[in-house]
Amino acid sequence: MIPVFSLTLYFSIYVVFESTDMDELEKRLTDRGIKPTSIRLLVLKAMLEFEYAFSLADLEDKLDTVDKSTLSRTINLFHEKLLIHSIDDGSGSVKYSVCHQSCLCSVGDMHLHFHCNHCGNTFCLESISIPEIRLPDKFLLESVNFVLKGYCDHCSKFAT
Repeated sequence: MIPVFSLTLYFSIYVVFESTDMDELEKRLTDRGIKPTSIRLLVLKAMLEFEYAFSLADLEDKLDTVDKSTLSRTINLFHEKLLIHSIDDGSGSVKYSVCHQSCLCSVGDMHLHFHCNHCGNTFCLESISIPEIRLPDKFLLESVNFVLKGYCDHCSKFAT
């Protein structure tokens, strides 16, 4: 069977998606209440291709033909609609990662992150939940930032 392709044009950017990939990307956006425009589909596809948490600068490098303010607005929208979550890994640059479809970014959905001191990449450790912490009375937890630092599997040979 020959796969069906869709060609999407946004200014002078051509992106070819298999129809099933396009449908999945559109569904991920619409499930979060985001209108699936060509540029949003392109940005989501690029985000999903990262194997580690990415910064705005990483996304700008990957999508160098897309206007920086468009990328910034898209990241803000995706973050507001809980399609992505942000990570402050202490590097001075906020990182982002695409959430699983069932994630609502509640405290129960939060997981650990690992920042590699050698390559600088930050990874989501989704299989390790943030432990429950008992706070004093009248304290209200809104978010948690739990980042482990060390050497990733590719860089551990450089550990001293």
